[in-house]
Amino acid sequence: MSDVKKVVLAYSGGLDTSVIVRWLIDVFGCEVICFAADVGQKEELDGLEEKAINTGASKIYIDDLREEFVRDFVFPALRANAIYEGTYLLGTSLARPLIAKRQIEIARKEGADAVCHGATGKGNDQVRFEMTYYALEPNIKIISPWKDDRWTLRSRDAMIDYAQEHNIPITITKKKPYSEDRNLLHISHEGGILEDPWAEPPEDMFVLSVSPERAPDKPTYVEIEFEEGNPVAIDGQKLTPAALLDMMNDLAGANGIGRVDMVENRFVGMKSRGVYETPGGTVLWAAHRAVESLTMDREVMLMRDSLTPKYSQLAYNGFWYAPEMEFMQKLIDETQKTVTGTARVKLYKGNCTIVGRKSPNSLYSEDFATFDTDKVYDQKDAIGFIKLNALRMRIQALLKR
Repeated sequence: MSDVKKVVLAYSGGLDTSVIVRWLIDVFGCEVICFAADVGQKEELDGLEEKAINTGASKIYIDDLREEFVRDFVFPALRANAIYEGTYLLGTSLARPLIAKRQIEIARKEGADAVCHGATGKGNDQVRFEMTYYALEPNIKIISPWKDDRWTLRSRDAMIDYAQEHNIPITITKKKPYSEDRNLLHISHEGGILEDPWAEPPEDMFVLSVSPERAPDKPTYVEIEFEEGNPVAIDGQKLTPAALLDMMNDLAGANGIGRVDMVENRFVGMKSRGVYETPGGTVLWAAHRAVESLTMDREVMLMRDSLTPKYSQLAYNGFWYAPEMEFMQKLIDETQKTVTGTARVKLYKGNCTIVGRKSPNSLYSEDFATFDTDKVYDQKDAIGFIKLNALRMRIQALLKR
């Protein structure tokens, strides 16, 4: 790394990357170009340019990637019904490959020798960043301070002290040392008191959602329209992907929806406790499944659902650009061609309840499903159907006798 003259740093303006800007300059004597991806952090981006320059960066890119994030990363995962370990909607996991992709593009444009990120050597993000770097630029040099012997700041307290010594402005404190990552899909909370899996998260930690106890006493009804597996409108209003998710976050968050407190299995092998707020995503996932229930063939749905755990694991583990991921996405997208319709959802005090669904491609037939007299289904046909399906079990029972 001695020949590194210019580095592109994935920069959030948080504690880690603020400290890393100065550390890169001190250790490598190199030029540092910061890159911040706008994936929906909102006010967290305020003052970022001034902060980066004052900390020592030569320039900063702040790129609006919100539409690309939702269109090309969140919605593909939605079409797959991707949920990691049955609970986590992959908010951070889906943003990292996009950020790393754009970082590589900037490195090429600027003629940089290396890229750098602030993820620790214990977490998942280091894998997500670096797997993407290598997939898109196989010979790129990667600087990962937490895995560098010259990095001596091995705790948040040490970094806070370093920042204060070097007059680096930070918002995190020793009393509230949460690590948070926000984008249009979610905000995650880790660290501090949350490292005790028995401790209840403090209410003042939450950002995107009110507590169910404080949610309105009257339910909110919303209709979400889908075309080929993608949400396209709310209550009849056509919206871009990012605008739709943003509106859904407001509606769901106001009703106390989307909070998750889980202990998950990190890719590196340890368990970690995370608290997530995914209000809009929680509703969209449920609404999408409701439209699928009308429009997808049973065996096609079963086959797609069998891929969902693997898809979710690959996304979580940083294999977004792996060939098997590309293959699965194409197969999943083929299953979504008929998933067009509308779901009606009731939002009330933390609950997201499907109360209606309709589709021009509906496979549901009241004529077939009714309990009343009908002309299209002879109930006596079920006698032979059941006997044939029970044949192997009857044979086993007879042999046992």
